[in-house]
Amino acid sequence: MNSEDIMKMAQTKSLVLLAGPCVVEGEDLVMEVAGRVKEIADKLGMPYVFKASYRKANRSRLDSFMGLGDQIGLELIQKVGKTFGIPTVTDIHAADEAAMAAAYVDVLQIPAFLCRQTDLLLAAAATGKVVNIKKGQFLSAESMKHAMNKVKEAGNNSVWLTERGTMFGYQDLVVDYRGIPIMQEYAPAIMDCTHSLQQPNQSIGVTGGKPELIGIIAKAAVAVGVDGLFIETHPNPAVALSDGANMLQLSKLEELLEQVMEIRAVIKK
Repeated sequence: MNSEDIMKMAQTKSLVLLAGPCVVEGEDLVMEVAGRVKEIADKLGMPYVFKASYRKANRSRLDSFMGLGDQIGLELIQKVGKTFGIPTVTDIHAADEAAMAAAYVDVLQIPAFLCRQTDLLLAAAATGKVVNIKKGQFLSAESMKHAMNKVKEAGNNSVWLTERGTMFGYQDLVVDYRGIPIMQEYAPAIMDCTHSLQQPNQSIGVTGGKPELIGIIAKAAVAVGVDGLFIETHPNPAVALSDGANMLQLSKLEELLEQVMEIRAVIKK
C-alpha cells in the first residue's frame, strides 16, 4: 500500500486503528494478535495498521528485553503485513534505521522522546513512507507543527501526529484533549490510548500503568473528533516482554472498539 492510500485512512468517516503488541516477541504472538485485530477491524469497518516494535531502544534497565534482533523482528512484521494484506508500522530510533526499516514496513513511527531529533525526522522523511510522530511528553500540541514541518520541508507530506500524554510530575502523565484539534490543524491526529497511561520512572526500573483507564482515554479522544486510535494489545499482558503494565488485553478489544465506533457515528452525523 502506498503512502497516499495510507494517509487516506485517517481522512475518512471511520477511525484508523494502529494496534498490536508492544514488541515482536515471536511469530506466534504477532500472527495471533494481527489476525484477531483484523477480524474485529473488518467487522467494524475500521482501517487497520498493524503495530509492533522490532526493537525497544528506550528500556529503563539494561536487563529488559529489547527484541529478537533487528532483521528477525522486521521480517516478522513484514510477514504479518503480507499474510493479512494490511499496512504496518514500527518505531525507529536513529537516522540510520530509517532506510532499513522502510524496506519492511509502511509507516515509520518517531518515539515521543525523539520527536525533536532533526536528523531522525529528515531520514524518515527521505524514505517517502508515512511518518507518525508522537508528541513529546514535554511539548505542547502547538510545538508539534515544528516537527511536522521538518518532514514536510524535506519533501514528504505524509505525516500523522500522535498524542500520548504530558508529564505530570515525575511519574505520571495527563492528557489534554485540547491538543487533538490543535494538532489536527497540522495533520491527522492519532490518540495513543495505552502509553498515555504509563507511570514512568518507577524506582524498580519498570514502567507502571493504568490499563483499566484505556477505555476512558479512547472514548474521550473519539468524542473530541480524533482521526485514529493507537492501542497496544496482547493476549496476556501479565507475561508481555515489554509494557505489559499498560497494554489492553486482547479479549477486551472488540467491546471497546464497538463502543468507540458508536461514539464516532454520533459525532459524525
